[in-house]
Amino acid sequence: MADDALVIGHRNSEWTGIGPMLEEDLAFSSMAQDKIGHAQALYEILHTHLGLADADSLAFRREEKEFRCCHLVEYPIGEYDFSLLRHFLFDHAEAVRYQALASSSFAPLAHLSAKVKGEIKYHVMHANAFLRQLAAGTEESRARMQSSLNRLWPLAQSIFESYEGEKDLIDAGVYPGEVILKERWAAAVQAVVESAGLKMPASEADGLGGRQGYHTEFLSPMLLEMTEVVREDPEAIW
Repeated sequence: MADDALVIGHRNSEWTGIGPMLEEDLAFSSMAQDKIGHAQALYEILHTHLGLADADSLAFRREEKEFRCCHLVEYPIGEYDFSLLRHFLFDHAEAVRYQALASSSFAPLAHLSAKVKGEIKYHVMHANAFLRQLAAGTEESRARMQSSLNRLWPLAQSIFESYEGEKDLIDAGVYPGEVILKERWAAAVQAVVESAGLKMPASEADGLGGRQGYHTEFLSPMLLEMTEVVREDPEAIW
């Protein structure tokens, strides 16, 4: 979760200064800031409660193979339709995940969910509004929305890739598991897509491996850019 939020936060921040209109420039920048804040909070939980390194070390001092982000978040921002559809699919997944975590047996995650659900609610509202507007716009904008949905839907299945230890978390009541979350997500996405007059693509999965540390060719150069300042002086105090 933390790696997903950090990477898509960095990707969304790349719209700063180049958004298709000022409001969207600001919106993507603000959502990027939220995502990086969510990542920091999750890294702090790992550090404080599970004995991992501090948040800065987890974010900026790991190798590519140590990251567990899904493939969906790693791709460059592309055109606006690509980033918007990725934002739509990812934030609906975040919404169902944090909703489930609100009743987690692991108190730190339950407390965090209570704090961030409101932010994610507005991310989802933003994504839904622009998806519907562009799907109801010109012939070109509608075609681009459908094309990006067709491309990203299989890749978005990677958000719910299973991983070692998942059953232990389910049995302990930490959360209900990826299969159940994926079902809830798919139903929520389908409702919005169909209300916008778009067609749901086939459900085959693509781009699996991120949860095991196998990534696209896009993650490594992004991490090099993201950690450039830290690597200049790894011992600096921030």
